[in-house]
Amino acid sequence: MDDYEMNQKKNVERNKKFLAEFKEYLVLNKLSDKTIRNHLSNVELYINDYLNYYDVSKMEDGCREIGEFFGDWFIRKCMWSTASSIKSTASSIKKFYKCMNELNYVSKEDYKYLCDTIKNRMNDWIDEVNEYNNF
Repeated sequence: MDDYEMNQKKNVERNKKFLAEFKEYLVLNKLSDKTIRNHLSNVELYINDYLNYYDVSKMEDGCREIGEFFGDWFIRKCMWSTASSIKSTASSIKKFYKCMNELNYVSKEDYKYLCDTIKNRMNDWIDEVNEYNNF
């Protein structure tokens, strides 16, 4: 196993704590089991697959990576990418990082950056996924 694979494995192991805390947060907010599973699946894709894809990036750095994720990687790598799946995945990621902000793992500035990026770029991402899927 090379350094990249070892660091990737460590990062995925480290993320288990954040996913468990997020799950607890969702349960406390009385979301259905199905909704909780969907949110966890969406977030796990982001923090364990995307953030470890090109280089090993920690969950805390994910707020600043969201534009590249939705603007390119998600559209090309996820066969289920549609306007609807972008919206639902973005919703999950926003909830996750809201929780991480409340638990002081990410700063308010980084969380705001994530939310602003999603808000300001959503229409572009939807146009891009529609164009990609109709090509």
